[in-house]
Amino acid sequence: MSTRFRSLDVKDLSTGEAYRILNNMVSPRPIAFVSTRSAQGAPNLAPFSYFMAGGANPPSVVVSPVGTHTGRPKDTLVNIRETGQFTINLLSYSMIEGMNQASYTYPLGESEWPHTSFTPVPCVKVKCDRVAESLIAIECVLHQIVPHGEGTASANYVIGEVVYFHVAESLYGEDGQIDPRKTDYITRMGGDWYSRTTPETMFELGRPESDETRWRRK
Repeated sequence: MSTRFRSLDVKDLSTGEAYRILNNMVSPRPIAFVSTRSAQGAPNLAPFSYFMAGGANPPSVVVSPVGTHTGRPKDTLVNIRETGQFTINLLSYSMIEGMNQASYTYPLGESEWPHTSFTPVPCVKVKCDRVAESLIAIECVLHQIVPHGEGTASANYVIGEVVYFHVAESLYGEDGQIDPRKTDYITRMGGDWYSRTTPETMFELGRPESDETRWRRK
């Protein structure tokens, strides 16, 4: 029996329709819980599921705060433009309620931190705090912002160079490497759906050995 497909031309879709389809197709997505400060020192904390690793030489990450329906850029994007610094906190399952509270659109200038019950901890190389409850935090400096499109849901690819890692000792295995089975990550799906990464849902599959893969072990 052949699979039936629904073919969709992007030019015939509204922005909302394209957004919903894309979110269901590109999932699960890791969530960057981004901490920033404004040029005046006001703290901000917000989750973004348009997030990925970039490269490792130097280590880099990409976060995309999309354009809002009002046309005003998100505070996270404004703060990174002003200061060139941000911190990404990785989210484990125990942090889900506080993360969700931080996703609310608070009045301009109001900090999300008091609404989350999370604890701010000073970073080493950047001036925005990290979240103490996060098992992994990444300090970043801005490399480049690449805009794509205009208006609601348009992309702003924030490329950050990683300058410092914070990793909980509890995540390390006997081999001295981070054990994925201990991270308890949450990821974003489409709509209001999330997923939880547990040992029961994970499996190992080694890549075929080659010169291209050996350097990863060093």
